[in-house]
Amino acid sequence: MGIAVVGAGGWGKNHVRNYSAIPEADLRYVCDHHDGIRSEMAALYPGVSAVTDLRVVLDDPSVSAVVVATHAPSHFEVAEAALRAGRDVFVEKPLCLSGDQAAALCALAARDRRILMVGHLLLYHPAVERLKGLIDDGELGNVLYVYAQRLNLGVVRREENAWWSLAPHDISVANYLLGACPEAVSATGSSYLQSERGIEDVVFATLHYPGGRMAHVHVSWLDPHKKRKLTVVGDRKMAVFDDTSPDQKLAVFDKGVEPPATLSYEEGVRIRTGDILIPALKMAEPLRRECLAFLEAIRTRKAPVADGESGLHVVRTLEGGSASLAQGGARIELAGER
Repeated sequence: MGIAVVGAGGWGKNHVRNYSAIPEADLRYVCDHHDGIRSEMAALYPGVSAVTDLRVVLDDPSVSAVVVATHAPSHFEVAEAALRAGRDVFVEKPLCLSGDQAAALCALAARDRRILMVGHLLLYHPAVERLKGLIDDGELGNVLYVYAQRLNLGVVRREENAWWSLAPHDISVANYLLGACPEAVSATGSSYLQSERGIEDVVFATLHYPGGRMAHVHVSWLDPHKKRKLTVVGDRKMAVFDDTSPDQKLAVFDKGVEPPATLSYEEGVRIRTGDILIPALKMAEPLRRECLAFLEAIRTRKAPVADGESGLHVVRTLEGGSASLAQGGARIELAGER
């Protein structure tokens, strides 16, 4: 299966590494405008053509699929060109920088029956996959709310704020675990390091889902803690996904609150505390699993979990969050995204 990776700087080089090592893939091209990146890729992968012109890639009929790992502002242009050339396309997150562009890519892929997949990496994390199974099996009961923390000191971006840079991960996971898309979003944040550019370093956002469920997302690159943690609170049990933990990525807490047998709910509740379960997980690199899922989608012609529609819903939420930030935390309705 002929693969081309467009954009091999930053995260793109990890796609190159993976596709070059997967037997089902035939990595034919690395396309990048930077001479130094092309030289590095040519030295590391001598059997792969390092080119600067996307047209060279799209004119080669041996290329079945294109992986877009360029800077986010160019995602739409590159992905649209690849789809119009009849290729299946994977786009790193976020899918685009506007909901209208994301919707256009989804429509184009649907019209031409192309696979469109988005780099929502955590959907392919073994711990998140196991957590989704626990929720679907009713192990946690009814999920009431979710909250996520994605914090660190750096890396500070100049072309996007912490919301667009970090929140796509947690929005995609919240949508996946809850099996729904937000009805509304509200967000507050502030610019401390680049106040003259208006780039928020920290954002607190609340996503409102059908049935009164909600998700809270806290993202920051100006924080003393390195945290990659997501907590799911159900009415039977609770679970924590901690991606920074070396050996306890997922923990299930047999904890809850129940109305006491002899009193009304208004008179009091009973706290239930049970065991903590650390599920055994067969760990694998999420990016490798994501690459394999893209290849499987191409082979079977079945939409992957992180399909274009999931990318569209995340972009619509990011847009709504940006509007809320600009309006001081106003609730922004996300019509049509339920």
